[in-house]
Amino acid sequence: MAHYAFLDSNSIVTQVIVGKEETDATPEGFDTWEEYYGNIMGQNCRRTSYNTYGNEHKEGGTAFRGNYAGKGYVYNIANDVFIAPQPYTSWTLNETTWLWEAPIDYPDDGKGYYWNENAHLRDITAGWELLIVQE
Repeated sequence: MAHYAFLDSNSIVTQVIVGKEETDATPEGFDTWEEYYGNIMGQNCRRTSYNTYGNEHKEGGTAFRGNYAGKGYVYNIANDVFIAPQPYTSWTLNETTWLWEAPIDYPDDGKGYYWNENAHLRDITAGWELLIVQE
């Protein structure tokens, strides 16, 4: 089963569907399933791989288009990849994995943390805050 992402005029993903495999014969008049589905929806369409994340295929296959597309993702035409929305203004895009990275590494102490953008903007050495779980 293949997945296809529909793109608005700004290359933002509006919807992802399950569709025909690329190896299945396309309807007459269409060269690809991307072209066929795009014609039906009136939007550009690009195939996306459910098994690709961080520009790696999770089953050891060939990574395809950086990341599995989701609603709100951007399709970067120049690099032929899907990129998630930027979670915080201080985070930067890793152009190898096509994932957003915090300016400070996640703590490696086995505890849970969340990103506090306001704390980071006040003090660039801050950002990750311990997640308090109430019992």
